[in-house]
Amino acid sequence: MGDIQLNYVERGAGDALILLHGNGENLGYFAGQMDDFAKSWRVIALDTRGHGASPRGSAPFTIRQFAEDLRAFMDEQNIDSAHILGFSDGGNIALSFALKYPRRVKKLILNGANLDPLGVKLHVQIPIVLGYHLTRLFAGKRPEARRKMELLGLMVNEPHFAPQDLRKLELPALVIAGDRDMIRDRHTRLIAESLPNARLKILKGNHFIANQRPEEFNRTVAEFLAE
Repeated sequence: MGDIQLNYVERGAGDALILLHGNGENLGYFAGQMDDFAKSWRVIALDTRGHGASPRGSAPFTIRQFAEDLRAFMDEQNIDSAHILGFSDGGNIALSFALKYPRRVKKLILNGANLDPLGVKLHVQIPIVLGYHLTRLFAGKRPEARRKMELLGLMVNEPHFAPQDLRKLELPALVIAGDRDMIRDRHTRLIAESLPNARLKILKGNHFIANQRPEEFNRTVAEFLAE
């Protein structure tokens, strides 16, 4: 059991499908997916540690820790293995989890994930880096500044996956991104090429395609999971 209880919502029945939101968001990000996916799967959307209604706790605020939180949650829920869909930092958590616990992942869906901070386009990353260093100045005195620093720090300092690490993952994977994503196109393609059993799907839209084009996004995911 983890040092915190993660907040979650659950719908449907069947194989577990766990949804992991992005940085600074909460499980509400998947409002356009829950009902649709619940027709075929037991859908569980989580609030990551320190996000939404999940407490911050005292453990490190890192992608690796979030992956451990997911393992603890699955243990508590008696979920031996699940399909895992992660968006943005949620994709990075999903990848971290799959690399450590491959047998607990049936199929992996990575939407807008990145291997390292350089995968993010410069015009997006520069304000994040500046914001991080600014909030660090006030983090000792203001709790809100500390919270912002931790969130921005995830994007400045993490993740760190090597393409060769991904080659060990034999499980079926789907890599999805928008054609105007904030993740560099060649970086998204590198992720898909590094996973031995992955396919790549580029949809029209920016980073937030699950929100913008839920029908197309859901259909792409559902077809992959149903195979």
